Amino acid sequence: MYKKIISLICSVLLLFPILFIGKVEAAGGISLYTPYTGLSVTPGETLSYDVTVLNKSSSISNMTFDVEGLPKGWNYTITAGGNDISQLSVRENGEQSIQFDVTVPLEIKKADYQFTLIADGEGDDYAELPFITTVSEEGTSATELTSEQPNMEGHADATFSYTVSLKNRTAEEQTYALSAGTKEGWGVQFKADGKAVTSVALEPNASKDITVEVTPPTNVKADTYSIPIKAANSSTSAETTLEAVITGSYELKISTPEGNLSTDVTAGNSRTVDLVIENTGTATLSDISVKASTPPNWESEFNSDKIASLKAGETKTIKATLTAPDEAIAGGDYVTTFTAETAEASSDASFRVAVETSTLWGGIVAILIILIVIGGLYFIFRKFGRR
Repeated sequence: MYKKIISLICSVLLLFPILFIGKVEAAGGISLYTPYTGLSVTPGETLSYDVTVLNKSSSISNMTFDVEGLPKGWNYTITAGGNDISQLSVRENGEQSIQFDVTVPLEIKKADYQFTLIADGEGDDYAELPFITTVSEEGTSATELTSEQPNMEGHADATFSYTVSLKNRTAEEQTYALSAGTKEGWGVQFKADGKAVTSVALEPNASKDITVEVTPPTNVKADTYSIPIKAANSSTSAETTLEAVITGSYELKISTPEGNLSTDVTAGNSRTVDLVIENTGTATLSDISVKASTPPNWESEFNSDKIASLKAGETKTIKATLTAPDEAIAGGDYVTTFTAETAEASSDASFRVAVETSTLWGGIVAILIILIVIGGLYFIFRKFGRR
């Protein structure tokens, strides 16, 4: 009897190590894996990790998750299949994927932060996955308004188009009123998503590009002008300053010294007129060309058809000679258009030319009439003079 009891005890003692070893394997049966455990982030961003949960044991493992060491103000979510989960079941020798999202607060110092994702299974099943996150810049809970190209150059007739980025770094949705601190005469229009707007709404940590179109006033002088831009509401605001460098306005005028745009000429002859080219803008004009558009068979010639440079307010007088063809109709009116142009501006002047009867032909006719009269008198005198 005693021998049977001793044999049974020995059998149990021999089985105990095997049971113990199985318990140890179960304790190491689950593990967590993700390839990127050290990422860089900016304040307010959310990091997303795809984590694989592996069950290496020969039985189904049910587990819950927790995060240790997460800094104050940081938030996390654990989802699978698009749903928040509180427990995950992984079949024997199988694996499941979960999404581990960590949101960094807006107000945070630039530093490295560490935390650990923990999977706690049944019995001694337990696994840890450590993370390190680098916050690359100092964070503030505020609104930002910035432009990568705040300075533009152009002439006074141009429309200056800037792109500014508005970012809501607060923890709440904000609606911002947009305004510009320009002087009288300046035009400023804001556009978002291709539409004209006066305000925009942004979710927390969201940003939006806004187009700012600036139109200078008429006859603005060449100079550098500041355009303050502001996005504001009752709780937060941000400002930035744009610059418009005005190189001047480009305007040109062509006329005559007296402003008279008509003359006369006889068929087959020429007429020379003075043309005044004036720079009526505020910037210097260069390489001005002068040309004429004449009626068919008419000819035009200039003593100079190029002006190298003309400063604002200056004038230049050139001579234009028009030649009417012999077949030009007497009494007819013909129009010649003179044009002065440069790369930035141009001006036209329509010149009316009246064709008169040739004085040579009139003289010949007059002489013929006189000769006929004299001949008639001579004939009368010869015939009746003796009576």
